[in-house]
Formats: sequence, structure tokens, C-alpha cells
Amino acid sequence: MSAPPGAGSGIVVYRWNDSTPLPTAEARLALGEALARFGVEAEAREDSQLVLSELVANAAEHACGPYEVRLQRILSGWVCEVQDGDPRLPELPQLPPDPLFLPEEQSRGVGLESLLSLLGERGRGLHVIHQLVGGRWGFCRTGATKVAWFVVGAAAI
Repeated sequence: MSAPPGAGSGIVVYRWNDSTPLPTAEARLALGEALARFGVEAEAREDSQLVLSELVANAAEHACGPYEVRLQRILSGWVCEVQDGDPRLPELPQLPPDPLFLPEEQSRGVGLESLLSLLGERGRGLHVIHQLVGGRWGFCRTGATKVAWFVVGAAAI
């Protein structure tokens, strides 16, 4: 998961800081409007907004500002970037090659407690991102900051 070409440049879609209320919702809206202007189809916009929601929430929880969401044009479409003020790269969970949330036979029918335990696990968001963009995402350092990026409209593998 290396950096996309030209990480750290592009069209600024949204900026926020540590005191901005509801940055996830605002960033999601701003990205949807920008992608619509650029002619990106509705399904790809919705998937991209879901991925962006997770990355913005992660940045707001684990990093420091200022923050910025950018779109960068590439030959096959667009790359969306979320930059924060923390240069440390996160530890990534082991991402399985199989689809997310396959039911396990031994876990069927064990009730609400089991379901809440599964949904309460942290780190699921990166698995969702991985599936939605077909593995075309990652993190990179850009000097004293970091960028989380993903390819818009990437088909799942």
C-alpha cells in the first residue's frame, strides 16, 4: 500500500480542524458534490463517501489537525486523499483475502451477545475500505504529515 502518484497535491474538497463539529458528515457531503460535478457515477460516489467517512473518523480520533480532503486526477479516474497533522503511519490489521463477515457455522444462533461482540471489534472499518476499493488504498508520509488515500470507483477484487 504505497503512495499514489503526486500524493499531497490535488483539488481541496474540504478542510477542518480539531474543533470542527461533525467533520465526517461535512466531508462526506463535500466529496459527493465534487464527484458529482466531475461526472462520477452514483454508486462509485456512494462507496467513496463511505470510505471517506471511515478515514475522516479515524483521522479525527487518532491524529491531530489541521486536516484536508483532496481529489487528485489520475489516468483512470480519481484518488481521494485525507491529510492530517500526524506523520505516524498506523499499524494495519491483517486483511483477509476472503469477503468480510463470512458467517462461521459454530457462531450461528448464539444470540445478541455474540452479535454485539462481533460488531464491537475495532478495526473493522479498514476491512470495509479494503473491500470497497478492491485493495487500492493506503497511507503515506508527506513530510511532517500523513495521507490516507483510496482510488475512487475501484472495483472490488
